[in-house]
Amino acid sequence: MSRANPTTTSAKVQALFKRHGATLRTSQAIKAGVHPRTLYALRDAGVLECLSRGLYRLANSPPLANPDLVTVSLRAPEGVVCLISALAFHQLTTQIPHEVQIALPRGAEPPRIAYPPTRTFWFTGKAFESGIKIHRLDGHSVRVYSPEKTLADCFKYRNKIGLDTAVEAIRLYKERRRVKVGDLTQYAEICRVTKVMRPYLEAIL
Repeated sequence: MSRANPTTTSAKVQALFKRHGATLRTSQAIKAGVHPRTLYALRDAGVLECLSRGLYRLANSPPLANPDLVTVSLRAPEGVVCLISALAFHQLTTQIPHEVQIALPRGAEPPRIAYPPTRTFWFTGKAFESGIKIHRLDGHSVRVYSPEKTLADCFKYRNKIGLDTAVEAIRLYKERRRVKVGDLTQYAEICRVTKVMRPYLEAIL
């Protein structure tokens, strides 16, 4: 593709990006026949913008509503948005996340993402696999733990994110969502925090 007429090449590459929601990883573009030099040239010409290392987007596309989550999801497709980032997505925290927190299965290679700031947590077995919901954000699939699974995760990792964050999340969950006691109990068992969560659930729910 890189040997074609520059104008034709640009049009073909833009059409390729449009078919993939305007955003592609370098590896995806190369697999589709785009030479890396072509990507760099279109970037330098302002046709493409670099969202993160190895991730390009059509510069004339509408602004992303969720740029950080989409960027990290595309760079780490196996990851799942978790903990404070998931709380923020579900509007269950007053905190403003300063990093994107994602879960990966234990043993997975951590993503090399310079921007946005990203923090990886390694989950095992059912603790990783359970409660994953797929959301379409800016035309892309983003994996996020459900509100109930996120609450259980927050109690499990309370020493890292703060017990006050988990307790606030339960209060906001009661105020803003339909309480799913069965799901809360199930995920508490999976995350082995049933005894820790019980008094807070009884007091708030």
